[in-house]
Amino acid sequence: MRHDFFQRIYKLKVTIIALVTTVAGVALLMLDKWSRSSGPEWLATLPIGELGSTLFITGAFVMVWDYVDGRDSEKRQDARLRRLLSESAPAFRDAVVRGFGVEIEDLKRVATPELLDSIATNSLALRLGDRDFASEVYTDVRDQAIRAPTRWHDMDMSIRVSEAAVSATNPTPYFIVTVRREYTTIPASPVHRFACVSDRAEYLDLLSETPVTSAWYMTPRPGFDAGDKDAFELLEYSIDGVPTSIRRTTQKAGQTYTAKVPEDVVVAGKPVRVSYLYRTITPQSGHLLYFDIEQPTRNISLDLDYSDSRIHSVRVLDLIASGRRTRITRSPEDLPGRTIRVAFDGWMFPRTGLAFVWTLESETGTSEKK
Repeated sequence: MRHDFFQRIYKLKVTIIALVTTVAGVALLMLDKWSRSSGPEWLATLPIGELGSTLFITGAFVMVWDYVDGRDSEKRQDARLRRLLSESAPAFRDAVVRGFGVEIEDLKRVATPELLDSIATNSLALRLGDRDFASEVYTDVRDQAIRAPTRWHDMDMSIRVSEAAVSATNPTPYFIVTVRREYTTIPASPVHRFACVSDRAEYLDLLSETPVTSAWYMTPRPGFDAGDKDAFELLEYSIDGVPTSIRRTTQKAGQTYTAKVPEDVVVAGKPVRVSYLYRTITPQSGHLLYFDIEQPTRNISLDLDYSDSRIHSVRVLDLIASGRRTRITRSPEDLPGRTIRVAFDGWMFPRTGLAFVWTLESETGTSEKK
């Protein structure tokens, strides 16, 4: 439609110019005839007739030529344009692809989320050679990474496992586990909750509230009450080294601690260092400590100290799905204390983590410690 409009304007201009030229030529011819019959002598000396003839012939020729050659001219222009597009299309295509591949802002200006998903899936399908596999892999990564409310960086964890004395209120042998976790993130909520529950259905519901809520499930057994502070307690919570207020509430199936995040920190939208310390208990017969990754996390360093326990040895289960290798370092046997350091460089996604499985001294029949 736009092309036809401009083409019509062009033809109208040509017609007007040709018509004006023709009329001017006729007028000059009439003036020349009048000057020769009854006009002044000086006017007759001017080449008015030659000029009029030239303008008349030119105008008439333009109108005739435009009428005769109009359609052929359009066809020649269309053919020329198609030839130029056909010859330049590969260069245009390569330039666009290279631009999108290098300049993210160029792609951002024209791409919708749906188009980006399609481009990413197609690119991955070319690399993997399997479109269905590529689609499922990308969808999983998108749901875990792109739609994650926050991302954590440079997580440091220190875990201390200590022996707890058996009492009348808790006859089951258990360990006290004290954990400090620090990481850098941009807070997305004005609160951070810590819930310990003994109802599995409620625990599964709480998992959907990550990262606002960090949830722990405690299996009901004698001496293990999810609503008791001796079973779980949030001791400290700070942002950039500044402690924040903590409020504790109890319910039928457990308890919840709510740490307030300052409003100015949330509004600023800048990275801060979050640190919190909590204490919980676990039965010695469970033989397992598991720490999951709640949000996409880049780089982790974890130290486990079990010097104050009757644990004989500890195995580390690396449940991080990555092509990169997790580094595990144990303290030398000739030094006091028993520690394990685990480090991983790279991104980790939710539903992965690290597990520690122990063997008690009483289960080996020896006092040797590893």
